[in-house]
Amino acid sequence: MPHAQEFILTLSCRDAPGIVHAVAGLLFEAGCNIIDSQQFGDLPEPGDATGTHATGLFFMRVHFHAPQRLADLTALTTLFADARQRFGMDLRLNALARLPRLLLLVSKHGHCLNDLLFRSQSGQLRAEVGAIVSNHPDFAPLAAGFGIPFHHLPLAVGAPPEAKRAQERQVEQIVDALAIDLVVLARYMQILSPDFCAFLRGRAINIHHSFLPSFKGAKPYFQAHDRGVKLIGATAHYVTADLDEGPIIEQDVARVDHSLGPEDFAAVGRDVESVVLARAVRWHVEHRVLMNGPKTVVFR
Repeated sequence: MPHAQEFILTLSCRDAPGIVHAVAGLLFEAGCNIIDSQQFGDLPEPGDATGTHATGLFFMRVHFHAPQRLADLTALTTLFADARQRFGMDLRLNALARLPRLLLLVSKHGHCLNDLLFRSQSGQLRAEVGAIVSNHPDFAPLAAGFGIPFHHLPLAVGAPPEAKRAQERQVEQIVDALAIDLVVLARYMQILSPDFCAFLRGRAINIHHSFLPSFKGAKPYFQAHDRGVKLIGATAHYVTADLDEGPIIEQDVARVDHSLGPEDFAAVGRDVESVVLARAVRWHVEHRVLMNGPKTVVFR
């Protein structure tokens, strides 16, 4: 089995001397081999007496190979129990042999959905798509083509909060039934309730356009064209109850100019959205993204 004895350790805690030494020492003494390791301390810059822009946290990601006798999450968790308590670590261990499971949510724009399905099926994205949920039936044939279960959970325009929440509970049931690790809003054009956001905390990623200046509404790319925008982009972030303001994972931009029409703007935007969302999802399932308050640390 590929990666049968490989694991990813991630941790965050208050910065203190000896953290790297403690982690590496435990792995060495247990007969593990570190394949790669990255760390980052969010510390004040020299001369910043207040340190208002730093959280004072230390972050670490270690990819290692464990001996057969220790190639088990329970045994590895026990190995780090004392260090976790001593440093107050938020420490997580993940086995690379297990493919993370995704639930993709989509409405009527399928470019991000199609891109993620292809990446998963072709092995570019080491994750398994457990199901697709949509408030429209449009992408049932696409799901069937990839052999992915499709759940049409309709939600009428202007539906009252209780109807929206009932539909969200159906999604929650799918998440639990399929042991979903990450929910991806692949252009799912619904505002999620605070309860649903709380249920998905830290395990849902959204994608949206990012313009300077910003445009809202049904056709933002047409508005951008009318204003002569020269840069269009996309932002992938974790879902929170604050609409489109969750911790950012990835962003990118593309240049446009006067020679392009509004449909061209939209086509460029679709490409950027697909790439940015794919990067964010890949980094998440590879356990490269750690939460740092309202922002993230991404070990690429």
